[in-house]
Amino acid sequence: MTTNSGRSTLRATVVGLAVAALASAGAVSTVARTTSAEAAAPVNVLAAAVEDEGADCPLPSGTPASNSRLPDPFRKSNGTRITSKADWRCLRAETKEYAERTIYGQKPAKPATVTGTVSNSNITVNVSDQGRSAGFSASVQLPTTGSAPYPAVFVVGGFGADTATIRAAGAAVINYDPLAVGREGTPRNNKQGAFYSIYGASNSTGILMAWAWGVSRLIDVIEQSGGSILRADATGVTGCSRYGKGAFAVGVFDQRIALTMPIESGTAGVPALRSVAQEGGAQPLSSAYGEQPWLGDAFSSYTGNPNGLPVDMHQMVGMVAPRGLFIMENPHVDWLGATSGSVAALGGAEVYKALGAGDNITYWSDVADGTHCASRSEWRTPLQQNIQKFLLKTGNTAGTFRISSRKAGNLSQWRDWQTPTLTDGPTPTTPPTTRPPTTPPTGTPTTPPAGGSCTASMSPGTVWGDRYNTAVTVSGASGWSVVVAVTSPQQITTTWSGSASLSGNGTVLTMRSNGSGNTFGFTTMMNGNSSARPQIRSCTAG
Repeated sequence: MTTNSGRSTLRATVVGLAVAALASAGAVSTVARTTSAEAAAPVNVLAAAVEDEGADCPLPSGTPASNSRLPDPFRKSNGTRITSKADWRCLRAETKEYAERTIYGQKPAKPATVTGTVSNSNITVNVSDQGRSAGFSASVQLPTTGSAPYPAVFVVGGFGADTATIRAAGAAVINYDPLAVGREGTPRNNKQGAFYSIYGASNSTGILMAWAWGVSRLIDVIEQSGGSILRADATGVTGCSRYGKGAFAVGVFDQRIALTMPIESGTAGVPALRSVAQEGGAQPLSSAYGEQPWLGDAFSSYTGNPNGLPVDMHQMVGMVAPRGLFIMENPHVDWLGATSGSVAALGGAEVYKALGAGDNITYWSDVADGTHCASRSEWRTPLQQNIQKFLLKTGNTAGTFRISSRKAGNLSQWRDWQTPTLTDGPTPTTPPTTRPPTTPPTGTPTTPPAGGSCTASMSPGTVWGDRYNTAVTVSGASGWSVVVAVTSPQQITTTWSGSASLSGNGTVLTMRSNGSGNTFGFTTMMNGNSSARPQIRSCTAG
Protein backbone atom coordinates (compact mmCIF):
# COMPACT_ATOMS: atom_id res chain seq x y z
CA MET A 1 0.00 0.00 0.00
CA THR A 2 1.24 3.48 -0.83
CA THR A 3 0.28 6.16 1.66
CA ASN A 4 -0.83 9.45 0.18
CA SER A 5 1.24 12.11 1.90
CA GLY A 6 0.97 14.82 -0.74
CA ARG A 7 -0.84 17.35 1.40
CA SER A 8 0.44 20.22 -0.71
CA THR A 9 -1.11 18.85 -3.89
CA LEU A 10 -3.72 21.21 -5.25
CA ARG A 11 -7.27 19.99 -4.58
CA ALA A 12 -8.21 20.84 -8.16
CA THR A 13 -5.56 18.47 -9.44
CA VAL A 14 -6.86 15.65 -7.26
CA VAL A 15 -10.41 16.15 -8.47
CA GLY A 16 -9.26 16.48 -12.06
CA LEU A 17 -7.46 13.16 -11.88
CA ALA A 18 -10.53 11.53 -10.31
CA VAL A 19 -12.75 12.84 -13.10
CA ALA A 20 -10.32 11.60 -15.72
CA ALA A 21 -10.21 8.17 -14.12
CA LEU A 22 -13.98 7.95 -14.07
CA ALA A 23 -14.24 9.00 -17.67
CA SER A 24 -11.76 6.39 -18.77
CA ALA A 25 -13.71 3.71 -16.89
CA GLY A 26 -16.87 4.63 -18.77
CA ALA A 27 -18.95 4.69 -15.60
CA VAL A 28 -22.30 6.40 -15.46
CA SER A 29 -21.80 8.46 -12.34
CA THR A 30 -22.12 11.76 -10.61
CA VAL A 31 -18.75 13.15 -9.54
CA ALA A 32 -18.53 15.36 -6.48
CA ARG A 33 -16.94 18.61 -7.62
CA THR A 34 -15.12 20.91 -5.27
CA THR A 35 -16.49 24.45 -5.06
CA SER A 36 -14.36 27.38 -4.01
CA ALA A 37 -15.99 27.33 -0.56
CA GLU A 38 -15.25 23.63 -0.12
CA ALA A 39 -11.67 24.02 -1.30
CA ALA A 40 -11.05 26.27 1.69
CA ALA A 41 -12.50 23.76 4.14
CA PRO A 42 -10.07 21.83 6.33
CA VAL A 43 -9.26 18.25 5.44
CA ASN A 44 -8.85 15.48 7.98
CA VAL A 45 -11.88 16.63 9.95
CA LEU A 46 -11.59 15.37 13.49
CA ALA A 47 -14.39 13.55 15.22
CA ALA A 48 -16.15 15.34 18.04
CA ALA A 49 -14.86 14.95 21.57
CA VAL A 50 -18.31 14.01 22.87
CA GLU A 51 -21.04 11.61 21.82
CA ASP A 52 -23.60 14.39 21.26
CA GLU A 53 -22.44 17.97 20.82
CA GLY A 54 -26.03 19.27 20.84
CA ALA A 55 -27.14 17.81 24.17
CA ASP A 56 -27.73 21.35 25.50
CA CYS A 57 -29.88 22.49 22.57
CA PRO A 58 -33.64 23.06 22.92
CA LEU A 59 -36.01 20.34 21.84
CA PRO A 60 -37.92 20.94 18.60
CA SER A 61 -41.32 22.52 19.00
CA GLY A 62 -44.34 21.02 17.26
CA THR A 63 -44.45 18.53 14.42
CA PRO A 64 -43.83 19.55 10.78
CA ALA A 65 -46.71 19.20 8.34
CA SER A 66 -46.94 16.12 6.15
CA ASN A 67 -44.75 16.43 3.07
CA SER A 68 -44.50 14.12 0.07
CA ARG A 69 -41.01 15.43 -0.69
CA LEU A 70 -37.86 15.19 1.38
CA PRO A 71 -38.02 17.63 4.30
CA ASP A 72 -35.80 20.68 4.11
CA PRO A 73 -32.65 19.72 6.08
CA PHE A 74 -31.88 23.40 6.72
CA ARG A 75 -35.25 24.37 8.25
CA LYS A 76 -35.69 24.60 12.01
CA SER A 77 -38.82 23.45 13.80
CA ASN A 78 -39.97 27.06 14.13
CA GLY A 79 -40.09 27.36 10.34
CA THR A 80 -36.98 29.50 9.84
CA ARG A 81 -33.91 28.36 7.91
CA ILE A 82 -30.41 28.44 9.29
CA THR A 83 -28.05 31.09 7.90
CA SER A 84 -24.67 30.24 9.42
CA LYS A 85 -22.59 27.13 9.91
CA ALA A 86 -22.75 27.73 13.66
CA ASP A 87 -26.54 27.24 13.48
CA TRP A 88 -26.09 23.65 12.32
CA ARG A 89 -25.23 22.27 15.76
CA CYS A 90 -28.68 22.86 17.25
CA LEU A 91 -30.54 22.14 14.01
CA ARG A 92 -28.77 18.78 13.99
CA ALA A 93 -29.98 18.26 17.55
CA GLU A 94 -33.57 18.95 16.44
CA THR A 95 -33.19 16.46 13.59
CA LYS A 96 -31.80 13.89 16.02
CA GLU A 97 -34.75 14.32 18.37
CA TYR A 98 -37.31 13.90 15.57
CA ALA A 99 -35.48 10.81 14.31
CA GLU A 100 -35.53 9.27 17.77
CA ARG A 101 -39.22 10.06 18.28
CA THR A 102 -40.41 8.61 14.99
CA ILE A 103 -37.84 6.24 13.44
CA TYR A 104 -35.33 4.73 15.87
CA GLY A 105 -36.46 5.27 19.45
CA GLN A 106 -34.50 7.14 22.09
CA LYS A 107 -30.81 6.57 22.61
CA PRO A 108 -30.19 7.09 26.34
CA ALA A 109 -27.38 9.36 27.43
CA LYS A 110 -24.18 7.85 28.76
CA PRO A 111 -25.08 5.50 31.63
CA ALA A 112 -24.28 6.26 35.25
CA THR A 113 -21.33 3.85 35.25
CA VAL A 114 -19.31 2.46 32.35
CA THR A 115 -16.19 0.44 33.08
CA GLY A 116 -14.13 -2.10 31.19
CA THR A 117 -10.77 -3.14 29.84
CA VAL A 118 -8.85 -2.87 26.58
CA SER A 119 -6.21 -5.40 25.53
CA ASN A 120 -4.49 -6.36 22.28
CA SER A 121 -7.24 -8.89 21.65
CA ASN A 122 -10.38 -7.85 23.51
CA ILE A 123 -12.53 -5.05 24.93
CA THR A 124 -14.86 -5.69 27.85
CA VAL A 125 -17.72 -3.41 28.86
CA ASN A 126 -19.69 -3.31 32.10
CA VAL A 127 -22.58 -0.89 32.36
CA SER A 128 -24.76 0.11 35.33
CA ASP A 129 -27.69 2.46 35.08
CA GLN A 130 -31.04 2.90 36.81
CA GLY A 131 -30.21 0.15 39.26
CA ARG A 132 -29.50 -2.47 36.59
CA SER A 133 -26.28 -3.83 35.12
CA ALA A 134 -25.15 -5.64 31.97
CA GLY A 135 -21.94 -6.49 30.18
CA PHE A 136 -20.63 -7.47 26.77
CA SER A 137 -17.34 -7.64 24.89
CA ALA A 138 -15.74 -7.29 21.47
CA SER A 139 -12.66 -8.94 19.99
CA VAL A 140 -9.74 -6.90 18.61
CA GLN A 141 -7.41 -7.61 15.70
CA LEU A 142 -4.47 -5.25 15.56
CA PRO A 143 -3.31 -3.90 12.18
CA THR A 144 -0.49 -5.42 10.21
CA THR A 145 1.34 -2.11 9.96
CA GLY A 146 1.97 0.97 12.09
CA SER A 147 2.44 1.29 15.84
CA ALA A 148 0.21 1.78 18.87
CA PRO A 149 -1.99 3.54 19.67
CA TYR A 150 -3.97 2.49 16.61
CA PRO A 151 -7.09 3.89 15.01
CA ALA A 152 -9.82 1.28 14.85
CA VAL A 153 -12.86 0.29 12.81
CA PHE A 154 -15.85 -1.38 14.44
CA VAL A 155 -17.10 -4.17 12.19
CA VAL A 156 -20.72 -4.71 13.16
CA GLY A 157 -21.55 -8.42 13.21
CA GLY A 158 -18.07 -9.16 11.86
CA PHE A 159 -19.54 -8.48 8.42
CA GLY A 160 -18.51 -5.26 6.67
CA ALA A 161 -15.78 -3.71 4.59
CA ASP A 162 -12.68 -5.73 3.65
CA THR A 163 -10.99 -6.28 7.00
CA ALA A 164 -7.69 -7.27 5.41
CA THR A 165 -7.55 -3.89 3.67
CA ILE A 166 -8.50 -2.09 6.89
CA ARG A 167 -5.71 -3.78 8.85
CA ALA A 168 -3.17 -3.35 6.05
CA ALA A 169 -4.00 0.37 6.00
CA GLY A 170 -2.97 0.66 9.66
CA ALA A 171 -6.29 0.44 11.53
CA ALA A 172 -7.31 -2.20 14.05
CA VAL A 173 -10.52 -4.17 13.57
CA ILE A 174 -12.98 -4.41 16.45
CA ASN A 175 -15.40 -7.27 15.84
CA TYR A 176 -18.62 -6.18 17.53
CA ASP A 177 -21.45 -8.65 18.13
CA PRO A 178 -24.55 -6.44 18.13
CA LEU A 179 -26.84 -9.35 19.02
CA ALA A 180 -25.35 -9.40 22.52
CA VAL A 181 -26.72 -5.88 22.96
CA GLY A 182 -29.98 -6.13 20.97
CA ARG A 183 -31.06 -9.60 19.92
CA GLU A 184 -32.96 -10.31 16.72
CA GLY A 185 -35.89 -12.73 16.61
CA THR A 186 -37.62 -11.27 19.67
CA PRO A 187 -41.10 -9.74 19.94
CA ARG A 188 -41.31 -6.01 20.47
CA ASN A 189 -42.73 -6.42 23.96
CA ASN A 190 -39.92 -8.73 25.04
CA LYS A 191 -36.69 -7.43 23.50
CA GLN A 192 -33.49 -9.04 24.74
CA GLY A 193 -29.81 -8.15 25.06
CA ALA A 194 -27.65 -5.92 27.25
CA PHE A 195 -29.49 -2.72 26.28
CA TYR A 196 -32.87 -4.12 27.26
CA SER A 197 -31.52 -5.74 30.42
CA ILE A 198 -30.93 -2.18 31.61
CA TYR A 199 -33.73 -0.21 29.98
CA GLY A 200 -36.47 -2.84 29.97
CA ALA A 201 -37.63 -5.61 27.63
CA SER A 202 -40.62 -3.57 26.50
CA ASN A 203 -38.55 -0.44 25.79
CA SER A 204 -39.78 1.21 22.58
CA THR A 205 -36.28 1.79 21.20
CA GLY A 206 -35.45 -0.42 18.22
CA ILE A 207 -32.43 -2.68 18.14
CA LEU A 208 -30.55 -0.56 15.57
CA MET A 209 -30.35 2.18 18.19
CA ALA A 210 -29.50 -0.41 20.83
CA TRP A 211 -26.60 -1.54 18.63
CA ALA A 212 -25.48 2.09 18.29
CA TRP A 213 -25.63 2.49 22.07
CA GLY A 214 -23.38 -0.56 22.45
CA VAL A 215 -20.66 0.90 20.22
CA SER A 216 -20.84 4.16 22.17
CA ARG A 217 -20.15 2.26 25.38
CA LEU A 218 -17.17 0.54 23.76
CA ILE A 219 -15.81 3.97 22.83
CA ASP A 220 -16.33 5.08 26.44
CA VAL A 221 -14.09 2.23 27.58
CA ILE A 222 -11.45 3.03 24.95
CA GLU A 223 -11.47 6.65 26.17
CA GLN A 224 -10.97 5.51 29.76
CA SER A 225 -8.15 3.11 28.84
CA GLY A 226 -5.59 5.86 28.39
CA GLY A 227 -5.02 5.28 24.69
CA SER A 228 -1.99 3.01 24.92
CA ILE A 229 -3.48 0.47 22.47
CA LEU A 230 -6.43 2.08 20.64
CA ARG A 231 -7.24 5.71 19.87
CA ALA A 232 -10.69 6.90 20.89
CA ASP A 233 -10.39 9.95 18.62
CA ALA A 234 -9.90 7.90 15.43
CA THR A 235 -12.66 5.31 15.19
CA GLY A 236 -14.71 4.15 12.23
CA VAL A 237 -17.61 1.76 11.76
CA THR A 238 -18.74 -0.53 8.97
CA GLY A 239 -21.24 -3.31 8.39
CA CYS A 240 -23.20 -4.91 5.56
CA SER A 241 -26.90 -5.65 5.06
CA ARG A 242 -28.69 -5.59 8.46
CA TYR A 243 -25.32 -4.73 9.99
CA GLY A 244 -25.01 -1.93 7.44
CA LYS A 245 -28.20 -0.50 8.91
CA GLY A 246 -26.56 -0.76 12.31
CA ALA A 247 -23.26 0.79 11.18
CA PHE A 248 -25.16 3.73 9.71
CA ALA A 249 -27.05 4.27 12.98
CA VAL A 250 -23.78 4.11 14.93
CA GLY A 251 -22.22 6.90 12.85
CA VAL A 252 -25.36 9.04 12.84
CA PHE A 253 -25.84 9.01 16.61
CA ASP A 254 -22.28 9.20 17.96
CA GLN A 255 -20.24 12.17 16.81
CA ARG A 256 -17.03 10.58 18.07
CA ILE A 257 -17.10 8.25 15.06
CA ALA A 258 -14.71 9.76 12.51
CA LEU A 259 -15.61 7.52 9.55
CA THR A 260 -18.94 5.77 8.84
CA MET A 261 -19.03 3.09 6.12
CA PRO A 262 -22.42 1.36 5.66
CA ILE A 263 -22.67 -1.30 2.93
CA GLU A 264 -25.86 -2.37 1.13
CA SER A 265 -27.95 -1.29 4.11
CA GLY A 266 -31.34 -1.33 2.38
CA THR A 267 -34.61 -0.17 3.91
CA ALA A 268 -34.07 1.11 7.49
CA GLY A 269 -30.53 1.98 6.47
CA VAL A 270 -29.42 4.74 4.09
CA PRO A 271 -32.28 4.72 1.49
CA ALA A 272 -34.79 7.58 1.72
CA LEU A 273 -38.00 6.22 3.25
CA ARG A 274 -40.35 8.30 1.11
CA SER A 275 -38.54 7.09 -2.00
CA VAL A 276 -38.41 3.45 -0.89
CA ALA A 277 -42.19 3.45 -0.64
CA GLN A 278 -42.32 4.17 -4.39
CA GLU A 279 -39.30 2.18 -5.60
CA GLY A 280 -40.35 -1.01 -7.35
CA GLY A 281 -38.88 -4.14 -5.82
CA ALA A 282 -37.37 -2.41 -2.77
CA GLN A 283 -38.21 -3.84 0.64
CA PRO A 284 -41.42 -2.11 1.78
CA LEU A 285 -41.42 -0.08 4.97
CA SER A 286 -43.91 -2.45 6.60
CA SER A 287 -41.65 -5.40 5.80
CA ALA A 288 -38.56 -3.75 7.28
CA TYR A 289 -40.55 -2.82 10.39
CA GLY A 290 -41.98 -6.31 10.79
CA GLU A 291 -38.98 -8.45 9.82
CA GLN A 292 -37.08 -7.60 13.01
CA PRO A 293 -37.52 -4.96 15.72
CA TRP A 294 -34.84 -2.90 13.99
CA LEU A 295 -36.81 0.34 14.07
CA GLY A 296 -38.45 1.95 17.08
CA ASP A 297 -42.00 0.99 17.96
CA ALA A 298 -43.26 4.47 17.00
CA PHE A 299 -42.37 3.82 13.35
CA SER A 300 -45.45 1.61 13.06
CA SER A 301 -47.47 4.81 12.53
CA TYR A 302 -45.46 5.64 9.40
CA THR A 303 -45.11 2.34 7.53
CA GLY A 304 -48.09 3.34 5.36
CA ASN A 305 -47.55 7.07 5.69
CA PRO A 306 -43.89 8.03 5.23
CA ASN A 307 -45.00 11.51 4.15
CA GLY A 308 -45.94 12.13 7.77
CA LEU A 309 -42.37 11.64 8.99
CA PRO A 310 -40.81 14.90 10.20
CA VAL A 311 -37.42 13.74 8.86
CA ASP A 312 -36.02 11.30 6.31
CA MET A 313 -32.76 9.48 5.77
CA HIS A 314 -31.08 12.24 3.78
CA GLN A 315 -31.09 14.12 7.06
CA MET A 316 -29.46 11.16 8.79
CA VAL A 317 -26.74 11.38 6.11
CA GLY A 318 -26.47 15.08 6.92
CA MET A 319 -26.16 14.34 10.65
CA VAL A 320 -22.85 12.60 9.96
CA ALA A 321 -21.43 15.81 8.43
CA PRO A 322 -18.76 17.06 8.46
CA ARG A 323 -17.25 13.70 9.48
CA GLY A 324 -16.19 11.08 6.96
CA LEU A 325 -18.93 9.06 5.24
CA PHE A 326 -18.39 6.33 2.63
CA ILE A 327 -21.66 4.74 1.45
CA MET A 328 -21.42 1.53 -0.57
CA GLU A 329 -24.47 0.11 -2.36
CA ASN A 330 -25.43 -2.75 -4.67
CA PRO A 331 -27.60 -1.79 -7.69
CA HIS A 332 -28.10 -5.40 -8.78
CA VAL A 333 -30.48 -6.44 -6.00
CA ASP A 334 -33.79 -4.57 -6.19
CA TRP A 335 -34.69 -5.41 -2.56
CA LEU A 336 -31.82 -3.18 -1.36
CA GLY A 337 -33.40 0.02 -2.72
CA ALA A 338 -30.22 1.52 -4.17
CA THR A 339 -32.15 4.18 -6.12
CA SER A 340 -33.52 5.49 -2.85
CA GLY A 341 -30.05 5.17 -1.37
CA SER A 342 -28.65 7.51 -3.99
CA VAL A 343 -31.52 9.96 -3.35
CA ALA A 344 -30.69 10.07 0.37
CA ALA A 345 -26.95 10.39 -0.31
CA LEU A 346 -27.44 13.22 -2.79
CA GLY A 347 -29.77 15.02 -0.39
CA GLY A 348 -27.40 14.59 2.55
CA ALA A 349 -24.46 15.71 0.42
CA GLU A 350 -26.14 19.12 0.23
CA VAL A 351 -25.62 19.45 3.99
CA TYR A 352 -21.95 18.53 3.56
CA LYS A 353 -21.62 21.17 0.84
CA ALA A 354 -23.33 23.86 2.91
CA LEU A 355 -20.93 23.17 5.76
CA GLY A 356 -17.94 23.42 3.41
CA ALA A 357 -17.23 19.70 3.77
CA GLY A 358 -18.34 18.40 0.37
CA ASP A 359 -15.10 16.46 0.02
CA ASN A 360 -15.87 14.32 3.06
CA ILE A 361 -18.65 12.18 1.58
CA THR A 362 -18.26 9.36 -0.95
CA TYR A 363 -21.05 7.30 -2.52
CA TRP A 364 -20.34 4.26 -4.70
CA SER A 365 -22.91 1.98 -6.33
CA ASP A 366 -21.16 1.49 -9.67
CA VAL A 367 -20.04 -2.12 -9.15
CA ALA A 368 -19.96 -5.14 -11.45
CA ASP A 369 -20.50 -7.97 -8.98
CA GLY A 370 -24.12 -8.26 -7.84
CA THR A 371 -23.46 -10.73 -5.01
CA HIS A 372 -24.88 -9.38 -1.76
CA CYS A 373 -22.12 -8.20 0.60
CA ALA A 374 -19.31 -9.30 -1.71
CA SER A 375 -15.80 -7.94 -1.17
CA ARG A 376 -15.45 -5.70 -4.24
CA SER A 377 -12.30 -4.49 -5.91
CA GLU A 378 -14.01 -1.20 -6.85
CA TRP A 379 -14.25 -0.24 -3.18
CA ARG A 380 -10.70 -1.15 -2.12
CA THR A 381 -8.98 2.09 -3.13
CA PRO A 382 -11.62 4.47 -1.74
CA LEU A 383 -11.63 2.40 1.45
CA GLN A 384 -7.89 2.91 1.83
CA GLN A 385 -8.23 6.61 1.01
CA ASN A 386 -10.97 7.16 3.58
CA ILE A 387 -8.98 5.38 6.30
CA GLN A 388 -5.93 7.47 5.45
CA LYS A 389 -7.91 10.70 5.51
CA PHE A 390 -10.18 10.29 8.52
CA LEU A 391 -8.42 7.78 10.78
CA LEU A 392 -4.71 8.10 10.03
CA LYS A 393 -4.89 11.81 9.09
CA THR A 394 -2.35 11.29 6.30
CA GLY A 395 -4.51 11.73 3.17
CA ASN A 396 -6.63 14.41 1.56
CA THR A 397 -8.34 12.64 -1.35
CA ALA A 398 -11.59 14.33 -2.32
CA GLY A 399 -14.80 12.35 -1.93
CA THR A 400 -16.68 11.32 -5.04
CA PHE A 401 -20.05 10.02 -6.21
CA ARG A 402 -20.17 7.03 -8.54
CA ILE A 403 -23.81 6.19 -9.09
CA SER A 404 -24.71 3.19 -11.22
CA SER A 405 -27.00 3.89 -14.16
CA ARG A 406 -29.06 0.90 -13.00
CA LYS A 407 -30.21 2.69 -9.84
CA ALA A 408 -29.71 6.42 -10.26
CA GLY A 409 -31.99 8.61 -8.18
CA ASN A 410 -33.01 12.14 -9.13
CA LEU A 411 -32.84 14.50 -6.17
CA SER A 412 -34.68 17.28 -8.02
CA GLN A 413 -37.82 15.13 -8.02
CA TRP A 414 -37.69 14.83 -4.27
CA ARG A 415 -36.96 18.32 -3.01
CA ASP A 416 -38.63 21.69 -3.10
CA TRP A 417 -35.83 23.45 -1.21
CA GLN A 418 -32.47 24.85 -2.24
CA THR A 419 -29.15 24.65 -0.45
CA PRO A 420 -28.32 27.89 1.37
CA THR A 421 -24.97 29.61 1.45
CA LEU A 422 -24.11 29.47 5.13
CA THR A 423 -21.93 32.18 6.60
CA ASP A 424 -18.74 31.43 8.50
CA GLY A 425 -19.93 33.15 11.65
CA PRO A 426 -18.04 32.38 14.86
CA THR A 427 -19.16 29.25 16.64
CA PRO A 428 -21.12 30.23 19.75
CA THR A 429 -19.21 29.73 22.98
CA THR A 430 -22.41 29.62 25.01
CA PRO A 431 -25.35 27.27 24.59
CA PRO A 432 -28.42 28.78 22.94
CA THR A 433 -31.25 29.95 25.14
CA THR A 434 -33.42 26.99 25.95
CA ARG A 435 -37.17 27.05 26.37
CA PRO A 436 -38.44 26.53 29.93
CA PRO A 437 -38.29 22.91 31.05
CA THR A 438 -41.51 20.97 31.24
CA THR A 439 -40.73 19.53 34.68
CA PRO A 440 -37.68 21.32 36.12
CA PRO A 441 -35.99 19.98 39.22
CA THR A 442 -37.77 21.62 42.12
CA GLY A 443 -36.23 24.87 43.26
CA THR A 444 -33.37 25.07 40.74
CA PRO A 445 -31.66 28.32 41.79
CA THR A 446 -31.17 31.18 39.35
CA THR A 447 -28.67 33.14 41.49
CA PRO A 448 -26.47 30.87 43.62
CA PRO A 449 -24.15 32.57 46.09
CA ALA A 450 -20.91 34.17 44.98
CA GLY A 451 -17.57 32.65 45.86
CA GLY A 452 -14.24 34.40 45.94
CA SER A 453 -14.16 37.42 43.65
CA CYS A 454 -16.47 36.06 40.97
CA THR A 455 -20.15 35.22 40.84
CA ALA A 456 -21.80 32.22 39.22
CA SER A 457 -25.51 32.06 38.41
CA MET A 458 -27.47 29.08 37.13
CA SER A 459 -30.31 28.92 34.62
CA PRO A 460 -32.39 25.76 34.13
CA GLY A 461 -32.44 24.36 30.60
CA THR A 462 -34.33 21.68 28.74
CA VAL A 463 -35.69 18.68 30.61
CA TRP A 464 -36.51 15.52 28.70
CA GLY A 465 -36.83 11.91 29.58
CA ASP A 466 -34.39 11.05 32.33
CA ARG A 467 -32.04 14.07 32.11
CA TYR A 468 -31.91 17.86 32.20
CA ASN A 469 -29.54 20.65 31.21
CA THR A 470 -28.22 23.56 33.25
CA ALA A 471 -26.34 26.68 32.07
CA VAL A 472 -23.98 28.59 34.36
CA THR A 473 -22.88 32.19 33.74
CA VAL A 474 -19.80 33.58 35.48
CA SER A 475 -19.29 37.31 36.09
CA GLY A 476 -16.53 39.31 37.69
CA ALA A 477 -13.55 37.43 36.27
CA SER A 478 -12.16 36.35 32.90
CA GLY A 479 -10.32 33.41 34.43
CA TRP A 480 -12.32 31.32 36.86
CA SER A 481 -13.00 27.95 38.43
CA VAL A 482 -16.52 26.92 39.42
CA VAL A 483 -17.49 23.87 41.46
CA VAL A 484 -21.04 22.51 40.98
CA ALA A 485 -22.58 19.56 42.80
CA VAL A 486 -25.67 17.42 42.28
CA THR A 487 -27.28 15.04 44.74
CA SER A 488 -26.71 11.30 44.24
CA PRO A 489 -28.10 9.25 42.51
CA GLN A 490 -28.15 12.13 40.02
CA GLN A 491 -24.98 12.29 37.92
CA ILE A 492 -23.44 14.90 35.63
CA THR A 493 -22.61 13.16 32.35
CA THR A 494 -21.92 15.81 29.69
CA THR A 495 -20.35 19.27 29.80
CA TRP A 496 -19.55 22.01 27.31
CA SER A 497 -17.69 25.33 26.94
CA GLY A 498 -15.01 24.86 29.59
CA SER A 499 -12.32 22.53 30.93
CA ALA A 500 -14.18 20.00 33.03
CA SER A 501 -13.26 17.40 35.62
CA LEU A 502 -15.74 15.15 37.42
CA SER A 503 -15.42 13.49 40.80
CA GLY A 504 -17.66 11.77 43.29
CA ASN A 505 -18.97 9.33 40.67
CA GLY A 506 -20.23 12.23 38.58
CA THR A 507 -21.82 14.21 41.41
CA VAL A 508 -19.20 17.00 41.54
CA LEU A 509 -18.14 19.07 38.54
CA THR A 510 -15.17 21.43 38.55
CA MET A 511 -15.29 23.65 35.47
CA ARG A 512 -12.44 25.97 34.58
CA SER A 513 -12.36 28.72 32.01
CA ASN A 514 -10.75 27.68 28.73
CA GLY A 515 -10.94 31.13 27.15
CA SER A 516 -14.09 30.37 25.16
CA GLY A 517 -16.41 32.59 27.21
CA ASN A 518 -18.02 33.00 30.58
CA THR A 519 -20.92 30.58 30.21
CA PHE A 520 -20.75 26.82 30.44
CA GLY A 521 -23.27 24.05 30.81
CA PHE A 522 -23.81 20.46 31.81
CA THR A 523 -26.29 17.61 31.47
CA THR A 524 -27.46 15.71 34.55
CA MET A 525 -28.99 12.22 34.55
CA MET A 526 -31.81 12.11 37.13
CA ASN A 527 -31.47 8.36 37.81
CA GLY A 528 -34.89 8.30 39.43
CA ASN A 529 -34.49 11.52 41.44
CA SER A 530 -36.35 14.35 39.71
CA SER A 531 -36.58 16.68 42.72
CA ALA A 532 -32.93 17.30 43.59
CA ARG A 533 -31.34 20.48 42.31
CA PRO A 534 -27.73 21.33 41.36
CA GLN A 535 -25.83 23.63 43.70
CA ILE A 536 -22.86 25.91 43.11
CA ARG A 537 -20.31 25.32 45.82
CA SER A 538 -17.75 27.95 44.86
CA CYS A 539 -16.62 30.43 42.22
CA THR A 540 -12.94 31.32 42.33
CA ALA A 541 -11.20 33.91 40.17
CA GLY A 542 -7.84 33.37 38.56
